[in-house]
Amino acid sequence: MSARSGFEQLPVVDVSGLRGDLPARQATADSLGRAVREAGFLYLSGHGMPEPLFADLREAATAFFALPLDQKMQTWIGLSRNHRGYVPEGEEVFYGGSIDRKEAFDLSLDLPPDDPDYLAGNPLLGPNQWPALPGFKEAVSRYYEAVFELGRLLMRGFALALGEDEDFFDPMITKPPSQLRLIHYPWQPDASDAPGIGAHTDYECFTLLHATAPGLEVMNGEGRWIDAPPLPGAFIVNTGDMLELLSNGEFVATSHRVRRVREERYSFPLFFNLDFHTRIAPLPRFVRAGVEPRPTVIAGEHLHAQNCQSFSYLKARMAEGSVTLPEGALDQSFFGQEARQRAR
Repeated sequence: MSARSGFEQLPVVDVSGLRGDLPARQATADSLGRAVREAGFLYLSGHGMPEPLFADLREAATAFFALPLDQKMQTWIGLSRNHRGYVPEGEEVFYGGSIDRKEAFDLSLDLPPDDPDYLAGNPLLGPNQWPALPGFKEAVSRYYEAVFELGRLLMRGFALALGEDEDFFDPMITKPPSQLRLIHYPWQPDASDAPGIGAHTDYECFTLLHATAPGLEVMNGEGRWIDAPPLPGAFIVNTGDMLELLSNGEFVATSHRVRRVREERYSFPLFFNLDFHTRIAPLPRFVRAGVEPRPTVIAGEHLHAQNCQSFSYLKARMAEGSVTLPEGALDQSFFGQEARQRAR
């Protein structure tokens, strides 16, 4: 079964083997490859991250989102030069045009203010904005460091799954714009069975998601939406646009959305990316006669372009001419199962 056909539930992959000997690492990578070819989504167990990291993250997020709006807006993402900070409800709009019932706090690798890329005006690299909330920075930073290292390990597994040496991507992971989002979906007692976050693909290599409640739905190869509730002790992982390009479409960036649910929900995705200036093109082994090669993009430019098409503050900056889309920017609807369905 491939991602071009139907699936009813997500496969489970135990990645503890990625810390074993080479045969164990290769067997685990093969399981990863099968899962993303079949569904583009999977439950990831055996990750080794201790529960207190998750508990502290949830506590920090709960405290932040409980603050009055004017206090949260002191770290509004539009105050930053590198896309960091608070995202109020309605700030982000996906290509379907839906206004999502959510608020978020976005951060990434916390670089010093004298980082040369930041000083040169890079739109994604540099320091985070942090709220004046005791313990928030410390708890969130501990989680970021741990989940980023898990992402680095998983990227080595995906290298093997793609038929490359496991250290193939290591030189491309020096200071990537790998974003962690803290997302809050407020309690909605009158919620109807409708999207709470618009259908989309993720723009990076893959996503490591910890969520507190059901609501996530993924599109299978038949165009049907399948529930993907949290599995205790496991992350939800999905492949993104960069792995779809690198595999020339073999690893599909599966479209997904969050439906409206009555219970309050928190979601914590880490979007694992390669370094900003990494050139992403189909790997030679995936370029075959009769299969049109996917376009080439720059990893960070692609992410920035998608942000510019989603966030109101960036759309305003484009309208005034202070921000421009990178040359050759792809439309948001280019990737994933929805794109496949439209092409049929």
